[in-house]
Amino acid sequence: MLPEEKYHWLKKKRKVKYARKLRKRMTPEEVILWNAVRGKKLNGLKFRRQAPIGSFIVDFLCISAQLIVEIDGGIHKDRKEYDEGREEYLKELGYRIIRFPNNKINHSLPDVLKEISKVANTIHVQSFTD
Repeated sequence: MLPEEKYHWLKKKRKVKYARKLRKRMTPEEVILWNAVRGKKLNGLKFRRQAPIGSFIVDFLCISAQLIVEIDGGIHKDRKEYDEGREEYLKELGYRIIRFPNNKINHSLPDVLKEISKVANTIHVQSFTD
């Protein structure tokens, strides 16, 4: 194994370890959404939580729909530039990103689930017709 391959492997291993740590410390809103989508509860779509993609960890990922779902809490107000750069990178990889503020999860979960389902189905249709 070349030195740069070893570094990449170690970096990836650390990222996975950090993602596992985040799964244990989910916000209340992440727990609410996770309970609503886990186990293919939302139209048979399989979601992963706190999933590493490149050098980032996304809140929720549906690989089959190429969909990332992010929940924005107070921390995101101070990280707009970072979030924009991150989103640009993920879109370049072919992912579609949708964001919901914490209060939408807390007060309008059925609407959030409808939007996720709608976007996921749109992506499915596009991927089969291209």
